[in-house]
Amino acid sequence: MKTIKGPAIFLAQFMGDEAPFNSLDSICKWASDLGYKGIQIPTWETRLIDLNLAAESKTYCDELLGKIRSHNLEITELSTHLQGQLVAVHPAYNEMFDAFAPDEVKGKPNQRKIWAINQLTLAAQASKNLGLKAHATFSGALAWPFVYPWPQRPDGLVETAFQELANRWTPILDTFDENGVDICYEVHPGEDLHDGVSYEMFLDKVNNHTRANLLYDPSHLVLQQLDYIQFIDHYHERIKAFHVKDAEFNPSGKQGVYGGYQSWANRSGRFRSLGDGEIDFQTIFSKLSQYDFDGWAVMEWECCIKSPQQGAEEGAPFIEEHIIQVTDKAFDDFAGGEVDRSLINRSLGL
Repeated sequence: MKTIKGPAIFLAQFMGDEAPFNSLDSICKWASDLGYKGIQIPTWETRLIDLNLAAESKTYCDELLGKIRSHNLEITELSTHLQGQLVAVHPAYNEMFDAFAPDEVKGKPNQRKIWAINQLTLAAQASKNLGLKAHATFSGALAWPFVYPWPQRPDGLVETAFQELANRWTPILDTFDENGVDICYEVHPGEDLHDGVSYEMFLDKVNNHTRANLLYDPSHLVLQQLDYIQFIDHYHERIKAFHVKDAEFNPSGKQGVYGGYQSWANRSGRFRSLGDGEIDFQTIFSKLSQYDFDGWAVMEWECCIKSPQQGAEEGAPFIEEHIIQVTDKAFDDFAGGEVDRSLINRSLGL
């Protein structure tokens, strides 16, 4: 068994225009002062990283690592959640997802897709230059508008969508393989990879690519009413990254999983700060430790009630308390001894 690393924090939800959230140095000091040991970096945030430069310059990456380590922090993973989303976008969402793209490709879906794929290529190279082994992203979605089969889906629609998704991602997966980095898809509503079955469908289309792995975030599984503990049993060999995010599901006689088009605060399924939801993190950390997960436990803050500052302050000790320092000996070793073949044979009547 292996000990999970942490606590770490995903910086995407904290970046802003005011100190300490407006520069790498200041947000690193803030995170370190709160007790975090790692940061997950959103690559679309140019105040944190120059992705193009990181992909081409090992010197730049060494300097970036030095700056971050001066605050007693490590980079856990790079994230391309927004760019990964743009690898595959159904036309129904073109205008809304253009918000994630640079001005020069807005309104140009094919050019936007090419830009997104290039961003993933750069992220693979940058991850290698930074000495990282895992990368966090979204899959994007072509079939999501058809997730509920009414009206009846045309035969072959889902299969065609997943084949096209695989066609777009296979060269990216190959690039990550060349750079020795795992892609970790965060299964998430709104993505074609949103649960275990859809992930398996994708795996089949990419020929079980060794780099097509998972970012485990139990909050999205709770909101879908999946068994998030059993999910670990099914997919532990593919879980290479971990978001520690809490959630709760409070169905009523008026709404359930779909949320009735309500705001986050008024939905049955809500994201909460760590410890305020219903997720059994004690069992999660035990399961992941049992299955030799030795990546980072990264807090992702998204709460509809509590402030981000309070959530961040409470997050580091929460994760610290849940990390299990795994044992290197069996509890009954005191009763053991050298292998005695004759004793074994006598015990078995042989």
